[in-house]
Amino acid sequence: MTGDDGRVLRRVRIVHTLIWVVFASAILAIPFVTWMGALRWGVWLSLLVAVEVAVLIFNGMRCPLRGLAARHTDSRADNFDIFLPAWLARRNILIFGTLFAAGELFLLLRSLSS
Repeated sequence: MTGDDGRVLRRVRIVHTLIWVVFASAILAIPFVTWMGALRWGVWLSLLVAVEVAVLIFNGMRCPLRGLAARHTDSRADNFDIFLPAWLARRNILIFGTLFAAGELFLLLRSLSS
């Protein structure tokens, strides 16, 4: 890996991590705003996450930034493309997919009971 590769990889990892923070925060916020009765916020956050889910589905359940990062390193560790612990990067879709589904179910139930 050249110096340029290292700089590009670092930038990709930073951008990827920032995007992850936005979507992880949205997923975690959905049940809280729903519980507080801000159902419209819950819907908007859900739509934001749905866009990310569509991007993942369109890209074979991989973030497009992963391919960009792969061009700049030989590493294929679970977290080579993002600043997350390897265990979290490995289980990211399972953990946050489950939390998103639970949040959506809660939002649906609260919406129907309002």
